[in-house]
Parts: sequence; structure tokens; C-alpha cells
Amino acid sequence: MTSHPSTADERAPFVHEALLYRDAAGYLGYALSFIYAGLSADEPVMVATPPANVTLLRERLGPFADEVQFHDMTTAGRNPARIIPWVLSTFMDQHQGRPVRIIGEPIWAGRSKAEYPVCVQHEAMINIAFVGRDARILCPYDAKALPVEVITDAEQTHPVMVDHDGTYVSRHYDPHGVTRQYNRPLPEPPAGATTTRFEIQQLGLVRSIAAAAATSADLPPSRVEDARSAVNEVATNSVVHAGGAGTLRTWVEADRVVYEVRDFGRMVDPMVGRLRPEPGAERGHGLVLVHYLSDLVQTHTSLTGTATRLHFLR
Repeated sequence: MTSHPSTADERAPFVHEALLYRDAAGYLGYALSFIYAGLSADEPVMVATPPANVTLLRERLGPFADEVQFHDMTTAGRNPARIIPWVLSTFMDQHQGRPVRIIGEPIWAGRSKAEYPVCVQHEAMINIAFVGRDARILCPYDAKALPVEVITDAEQTHPVMVDHDGTYVSRHYDPHGVTRQYNRPLPEPPAGATTTRFEIQQLGLVRSIAAAAATSADLPPSRVEDARSAVNEVATNSVVHAGGAGTLRTWVEADRVVYEVRDFGRMVDPMVGRLRPEPGAERGHGLVLVHYLSDLVQTHTSLTGTATRLHFLR
């Protein structure tokens, strides 16, 4: 099934809330009522949070936990851009035609500096991706452990906020604005990064370089193939849609191998790669697959071109 809303259900009651909690009691108080309300209404419920909160909710739900689908968000959502097409949309599509409830916690204190901007853009894009879907998504934020800037960003990505005082409409809601805010230039690669300019005739070389870098970083064979496929998709996109050429830069860090593809194209649609294409569609699969295969995808686009950086953990 497709994850796209149809014109007929444009007015479906989609709700996107941020829960600001400071302790387990604050977390459980609202999250449990959210889950029980869904179960009482015979609505499918999914929880995708870091392991500690999965355990907390499982224990407090007792036998009702068997009626809830659980995911470890540190695995399923390690790449934040994977969450919309491969976690949230998948669950909604499994229950097509029914209202659903989801607790999704994509931002936690252990998120890296590189991952965080992609997380914010993900939270903003939820509001665009699921317009018209009969769904309610609750995103918990640990207001005690997270920096105040994170809470400020949550007010821009969520139209509805929940805290110990109750529920209120965010006065700072601006998903498009915060998406543009986090479209930031990527830091320069380290000294020693390899650089290869390519055109269509060099796509085979691009695939070979990608596989060789992954192998030298001791990635297992399956991940070597994943890296090769993902880099090929981005490079092919550069050749087909961004002027026929691009530049591949590759380097290895302590815990990962990184690939960067730069071209002269400009990405104007922030949803590119975040929605699975319609069944039978001939185009639109490549960048969605890139997000599925990669541990992190960073993108910066401007009037002069686009840089796409793919991370594969060792």
C-alpha cells in the first residue's frame, strides 16, 4: 500500500504532539493514557522509543503490552530520515483505513551532533508527510536531559505541545522555517579524503570505490553491498538530474565510513526520499532506498548545488 494520502481524506484528523517530560512519572502519566485511549477505541498502537522507555512502557502495560507494536528507535530510527517511510508509514499502511496512534521518540540525549539536524527536519516533515492521514503521533522529549534549544525546536516542529500544565497550541510552530534553518553547510572532510569526479561513464568506478572503502573499513559483506548500492543511487541521481556529473569524496572515521556526493543540482522538495513511491511507479525508489540502507544521510542544498553525505557504521 502507499503512504500517500488521497484527496478524499484531506480532512482526516491528523494530530502531531510533543510531550515534554522531566521524569518517569511525567512520561508514563501521559503516554499510558495515550495508549489506553487508543486500545479502548480499537485503534492500532505502535511505540518506537529508545530501549529504556520501551521497557518502562512494557512493564507498566502488563498484559496490554501484547496489543502494542514496539520498536527500538535507536535501531529502527538510527537514520532519522528512515523513520517516515520505513517505520511510521509502514505501520499506517498495515492498518489502512483505520485511525492509528503512535508514540515516536526520535530525539534523545544520546543523539550525535551530526544526527540532530536530520532529526529536526524529520519532525518537521511529519507534518507534511501525513496530512490527511487519520493518525495521532506523540513525540516525547526529555526536557530535563535535553538542551533548551532542542525544546525550542520542538515547539517549531509540533503544532501541539503537552507538559505538566496540560495541552496547548504552539505559538512557534513553523515546520518549513525550521527545515530551512537546518539546511546548513556540511563540515569539510578530513585531510586525506579521496576525491573522484565522475560522469555517466565513471559510474562503474564510483561503485568500485564505494565497495573498496567499505571493505577497507572492515564492514561485513552485506554492508559493503549496501554502501555500494546507496552511493550508486546518489551518483546516478547526479548524472541524470543534476547536470550529468558529480564529485565523490570518501573517508574513514573511527566508527564509520563516509561518502559524499556533490553536484550542481538543487533539491527543492524536502520530502524527496522520505516517502515511498506509489505502487508500480517507475521513479522515486532510489533515494528512499538510500535512506533505508544508510546509518545517516546528511544533505545541504543551495543555489550552487547539493552535497549528500552517507554514513555507514563500522
